[in-house]
Amino acid sequence: MDLKAYLAELPQKHRDQFASRCKTSLGHLKNIAYGYKSCGESLAIDIERESGAKVRCEELRPDVDWKYLRGSASKELRA
Repeated sequence: MDLKAYLAELPQKHRDQFASRCKTSLGHLKNIAYGYKSCGESLAIDIERESGAKVRCEELRPDVDWKYLRGSASKELRA
């Protein structure tokens, strides 16, 4: 799920709380969701964690090798 859809799915009163748990503002999340700003790696991790993995880091930052960071690359090398 993309961030824009996730935010739209949240009740209005929970959006600010979600942003606070991600250590950012709702305005910044909206800028990311609409493509005006890029998402930092640490924020992508916070968003994935706080959304219960509904919004994945790979969706927010496809340019980062999350597969490697998640440890799945080393498992593939062993196979």
